[in-house]
Amino acid sequence: MLVLTLGAIAFAVFQPVQVLPRIRLGPGYALIDQDGARLTSEDGRGVITLVSFASLDCGTTCDDVAETMREVRERVDADVDLGGTDFRLLTFVLDPSPAPERVAAARTAAGADWEWAAGTEAQIENVVGLGFRRSTASIDTRPGYAIVDGWGVIRGEYQYQTLADDADKLVRHIDILGSELRNDSGFGSFVYGAAHAFQCYP
Repeated sequence: MLVLTLGAIAFAVFQPVQVLPRIRLGPGYALIDQDGARLTSEDGRGVITLVSFASLDCGTTCDDVAETMREVRERVDADVDLGGTDFRLLTFVLDPSPAPERVAAARTAAGADWEWAAGTEAQIENVVGLGFRRSTASIDTRPGYAIVDGWGVIRGEYQYQTLADDADKLVRHIDILGSELRNDSGFGSFVYGAAHAFQCYP
């Protein structure tokens, strides 16, 4: 018993394995993309999604966020083993009920080549405000990101600038999630389960 107790304490203190917290279930949604096609939360099942938020007139802020998103995607594709799980990018538009043409134009202006999702004011409030717990004001141009796993669980929220570069931090956290996905069976699943139990979070 003493050995087990000491082992548990050592695991909690030294954190030989880290995991991303399971923060809460992400919001369900049925929105419209930049082409006017239906886009739902089911499209993200089985896929790790890096989420960002943008207004249609956020200028250089959107450019910076798009550049971070592109950098993360390139580095994840090149250097991160997600255990065969796909990785995608998604941006939620904060402006209520924009025409798809406006969304497409803003997406192109930001240099983004991934899906942008738009909806009514009530839909955006439900998804962004209640689901991701972020301001839905289109004048709020603070960069913000979230990582959602393939089960629709939010595993990371990033709303404030830190000393760490956003891209570095996001890639590192996605790599941690990839390690968990690669070890989700056998003995590894017990180790990663223990990491969650002891809250071995980065």
